[in-house]
Amino acid sequence: MQLGETERTRIRRAPTRSVQDRDMLYQIIDESYVCHVGFVHEMHPFVIPTLGWRQGDVVYIHGSKGSRMVKVLKEGGDACITFTLLDGLVMARSPFHHSANYRSAVILGRPNAIEGEAEKLSALRCFMDQIAPGRWEKLRATSSQEINATDVLQLPIVEASVKVRTGDPGDDADDLDHPVWAGVIPMMHRVGPAVPAANNLEPTPDFAAQFGNRWQDHAPN
Repeated sequence: MQLGETERTRIRRAPTRSVQDRDMLYQIIDESYVCHVGFVHEMHPFVIPTLGWRQGDVVYIHGSKGSRMVKVLKEGGDACITFTLLDGLVMARSPFHHSANYRSAVILGRPNAIEGEAEKLSALRCFMDQIAPGRWEKLRATSSQEINATDVLQLPIVEASVKVRTGDPGDDADDLDHPVWAGVIPMMHRVGPAVPAANNLEPTPDFAAQFGNRWQDHAPN
């Protein structure tokens, strides 16, 4: 399924890196965990990093009811939500052609707050299941006070763009004989090993399967 294109999502700089595949958008969101939410408050722009997740064709974020971001968006403010994965540093033969391999997604729209307690809990459970399937059932139940202090915002993915860069540096032909190394330094998001809390009394679950090839068996030296 394709994303389509609007005037706001049309990629003008390096348009050949535009990807219209909706599955690529989903992959970026699901792998990123961290997103940046841009909004305007009292004529000033703000960009707040937070955790985001996806269920179907909807992106979710959450936060304290008292946060500026949540208040602005609940009052009908527009948002620009971005997800980015850095895959490599591209080392060229000239400073100008150094670059990065990346996957990025930009989602535009006006989020709305989930009002019902059961609906909020369902959305938060979805997020927990993406991190650690089955963990929600083992946790202490969320209190009404906790859920009432939390807002969950949802944004249907209607207007979005995806941009991807892969491959070698784009050196000029005249530079190919310049005697300096050129190539890509891979950048990988690694997870693990899990570190128990100082007051933990339970055996450590096996989280490795959830994170796949991003899980590292040993801590770096």
